[in-house]
Amino acid sequence: MHLCLIEDDLALAQALSDGLTAADYRVQQVTRGDAGLHMLQTGAFDLAIVDLGLPGLSGMDLVQRLRQSGSTLPVLMLTARDATQDRISGLDAGADDYLVKPFDFNELLARLRAIHRRVSGTVASVLQSGALRLDLETRQVMQADRKIDLSRREFALLQLLLENAGRVVTRDRLETALYGWLDPVASNALEVHVHHLRKKLGAETIRTMRGVGYLLVNPDASLP
Repeated sequence: MHLCLIEDDLALAQALSDGLTAADYRVQQVTRGDAGLHMLQTGAFDLAIVDLGLPGLSGMDLVQRLRQSGSTLPVLMLTARDATQDRISGLDAGADDYLVKPFDFNELLARLRAIHRRVSGTVASVLQSGALRLDLETRQVMQADRKIDLSRREFALLQLLLENAGRVVTRDRLETALYGWLDPVASNALEVHVHHLRKKLGAETIRTMRGVGYLLVNPDASLP
């Protein structure tokens, strides 16, 4: 998942960025609200973590402007204010969730997973297609009774394919999910990851839809 972290407390921002990166999120960090709004409006992100008290543009105003522009990007708001009215105001402004500082990092991860499940339409933390199971919390992948060891990008690729099992996922969407919009991507990088996944899961598990993208095949389904 590609996250935009907008937090002006440099020590907290670095700690969050390090922790989220260790949890296999890709994080781009900015310290000002106006710069953060521009990044969200011009980049491709899966979720934003926004502090309420920001220089340049407050987190509240940032979220309001983001929603006024038509964006449905999920937003988790962070704040040191714990008054009920502040939480209500943040949610009414368009935030999807609200976390009061100080908070437990594991709770932050749980809330991110919950937001992602709501947005993707996934009720459970386990994605499954046929004998293939991916657990978002334990980050364990099983195929029948066999554990599959995946790299961070292989896991992210499989997660997106499982969330769209039976549907074609475009090359652009997959590359953005794996590398973000600022990171350079080698021309054959996606093919290399798909090749490695096929070696681990079976050659027929992932179909290439030439000129479009890739499709995860449910072995239990009857596909043309």
